[in-house]
Amino acid sequence: MIAFIILLFLNLTPEFQEEIIIDSKMTFEESISGINFPMQILNQLELVDVKYYSFDGKLHQGQVLINKKVKKDILELFEIIKEIKFPIAKAIPISRYDWDDEKSMKDNNSSAFNYREVKGTSIKSYHSYGLAIDINPLQNPHIKRGKIFPENANYNPVAAGTLTKESVIVKEFIKRGWSWGGNWKSSKDYQHFEKRLK
Repeated sequence: MIAFIILLFLNLTPEFQEEIIIDSKMTFEESISGINFPMQILNQLELVDVKYYSFDGKLHQGQVLINKKVKKDILELFEIIKEIKFPIAKAIPISRYDWDDEKSMKDNNSSAFNYREVKGTSIKSYHSYGLAIDINPLQNPHIKRGKIFPENANYNPVAAGTLTKESVIVKEFIKRGWSWGGNWKSSKDYQHFEKRLK
């Protein structure tokens, strides 16, 4: 009788009823392969599974390679993303794209850790420490001096998957101490969130 009740409960739980489409199922080793970076940074990273609804309206599972110190934030934020059904195209560690930010953005991939410099500078990006994440680059491009990155992107504030000042997601990131590139003055990086640790 107890076993029957448990089975009934599991069948009534939406996530058990819903098929989950796997976008990424890497091992930690796969997520960091193909690039050299300091062991000090490697030791701070963790690969986490996240669930979200994609633009097909179906539940997906992806992965985010992130700094352990912001793991709690990312898990909470993706839970909110899932609950409100804010569409995420995909979330796959950037090693799948040979550590090429352009390739990842053009594929509308949401990603976090990438050991690289800020474009056009010799300064290490917050992505290099697992303290930044980019969400839906095609809906939320980086716009600088009239140029759009990636080139195939389009910023339309009313389109699904787009981030604005009024977005629940933006407010929830900021509430947790993250800054949003959409608030920058010299350029607008609508996909980008970063957190400066104290």
